[in-house]
Amino acid sequence: MVWLGIDLGDARVGLALSDPGITLAHPAGNIQVYGDSFRALDEVVDVIEDESVDHVVVGLPLLLSGEEGKSAKKARRWTVNLEKRLRVAVDDENYALKEVPSIELVDERLTTVTAHHQLFDAQVGGRKHRPMVDQQSAVVILQTAIDRRERPEERGL
Repeated sequence: MVWLGIDLGDARVGLALSDPGITLAHPAGNIQVYGDSFRALDEVVDVIEDESVDHVVVGLPLLLSGEEGKSAKKARRWTVNLEKRLRVAVDDENYALKEVPSIELVDERLTTVTAHHQLFDAQVGGRKHRPMVDQQSAVVILQTAIDRRERPEERGL
């Protein structure tokens, strides 16, 4: 089993993958989206197929109040579109997907701040943060979901 974490952004969509035992998340790169995260959908489907992903965790950017704003609604729409693309991929003989992976939304408030702190702690220079912060945010999102797997009462949005 492998899980995929996704941090949606306007410039880049960050990706993270779990180890097969689903204990640790690690960076898996970025997809350039040039202002439209929906451009990443096909590449994400390819990653899901190539890595045999069983479960997808998408960051849900709630407002600090906990309410859903414009970005959270966009993340929900993006997730619905991903699920539709995955259903098509399962039906398409050119894809190796046998079934649609489950998709979960996870509160991503302050993940970018956490990602920046982690990059500073790893002594990654400030100029190198921009291309790395999206995938590091995806790591934080995915690791949160992995850690909650042990505590199911904290899951679900």
